[in-house]
Amino acid sequence: MTPDRFEGLTEAFGSDLDRWPATDRDAARQLAAAEPSVAADALERARRLDLILAEAPSYPPGRDLRERIILAAPAARTRTLAWRWLSGVGLGAGLAAASVAGVAAGLAVAPATVAPARLAGDADPTDEAIALLREPLDPAELS
Repeated sequence: MTPDRFEGLTEAFGSDLDRWPATDRDAARQLAAAEPSVAADALERARRLDLILAEAPSYPPGRDLRERIILAAPAARTRTLAWRWLSGVGLGAGLAAASVAGVAAGLAVAPATVAPARLAGDADPTDEAIALLREPLDPAELS
């Protein structure tokens, strides 16, 4: 345990080591034995605060204070997360619908604009393919 951690625990749990978390008690006692000046200062400050708090009167909170605390509390997040999830589902559905519409439009338009190559009745398919791939040598052949 470091001296900073020891001071933080005294501020959080007070000067009585029996009120500290069980996992930190032994390490705190070892630090107090190894560095008595650091531990004594931190424990003395915590003892003074413990005495002040012990002598302070405790009053139940009034209705006004209770209402202000409730009004200042953050809103529940469960509904917020649900709406975020639903909006994400809506966005995903919209994007999926747009994708489907794009594919459908592409399939509807493609057959009208791209005609497959038609081969003559008894012609050899290899000769037709070579003729289609061959670059014209003379610009007159293009017409």
